[in-house]
Amino acid sequence: MLERDNFRIDGHKLMFHPDRVAGWMKGKAVCPIYLEIAPSGTCNHRCIFCAIDYLGYKRGILDSDLLKETLKSARDLGVRSVMFAGEGEPLLHKDICEIAAFTKKLGIDAAITTNGVLLTKEKSLHLLKYLSWIRISLNAGISKTYAKVHRTSEEDFYKVLSNIKEAVRIKNKYKFKASIGVQFLLIPENKTEVFTLAKLLKKAGVDYLTVKPYSQHPLSVCRMSPGLKYENLISMGKSLQRIETRHFKIIFRDLTIARLSIAKDYQRCLGLPFWAYIDSCGDVYACSSFLGEKDFCYGNIYKESFSGIINGKRRRNIIDRISLKMDATKCRQACRLDKINSYLWELKHPGSHVNFI
Repeated sequence: MLERDNFRIDGHKLMFHPDRVAGWMKGKAVCPIYLEIAPSGTCNHRCIFCAIDYLGYKRGILDSDLLKETLKSARDLGVRSVMFAGEGEPLLHKDICEIAAFTKKLGIDAAITTNGVLLTKEKSLHLLKYLSWIRISLNAGISKTYAKVHRTSEEDFYKVLSNIKEAVRIKNKYKFKASIGVQFLLIPENKTEVFTLAKLLKKAGVDYLTVKPYSQHPLSVCRMSPGLKYENLISMGKSLQRIETRHFKIIFRDLTIARLSIAKDYQRCLGLPFWAYIDSCGDVYACSSFLGEKDFCYGNIYKESFSGIINGKRRRNIIDRISLKMDATKCRQACRLDKINSYLWELKHPGSHVNFI
């Protein structure tokens, strides 16, 4: 029997932080456990599914020194992990290798999500030493579809595959612990190619492939074809298991697929205290579904310290407004905090027999 989703990609991990959850249950203002940071707002692709295309790709580059000061402040507050991704391609930041190393040396777990085009041998040598994981967004099994979906050249497909193979070689040679994974967004344009890609990645030696459904961002310009009924594709996950080995896992996100077709089991968004998002212009947001919406912005690290923002009155007011008044049932389906919200809602609204464990 193969072990399923040991990374809990299709679940959540909040139960592993009982101290922070206990503080929240007592009504304390808690610091985020996790930050998502966009070092760069620019991107070298124009993917047809891009959720934040409404921002116009005209974003900034975070100042390296300011980012380091922010990371120090985050460490002191109790932030435990940072993923460098965001509204742009993080590897476009000229100091990303130095920043990743700095983050890890502070004692904060670091990770990167990238399209992989710029993941050169040199970057892999520097990054894999310090990252907990790196995940490449690769959304096709052949070059022609890749060019169509990522809206780039077919050459990039082969470049990414080559970069992945080199990253795996470097990881194995130096015995780095970073997990190397690939994310595949299942959409009508590529649905027949997931098996092709899985076989390529298995041969390349990556640790896992995760296959996820598309969820429409309420503000994005792109509108994907509604022709794909994910609930009819659950059998695909079982078929993909046949490609797995002890060292190569395929995480077909059937739990997320199931949640797309059912009503939310919570009424309010309660998970915002446990995470935050810093965009490439330094704005700190409560929710990545509302980038650019100032009513969801806590402050800006160019104008105020990160600790001042996290401990500030505006953050408390925004979290209170969302958790007490905003109807979460009308928010984006299967959002980043969906399963966390289910967990927290049940903690706040337990059933009558919870003592019968």
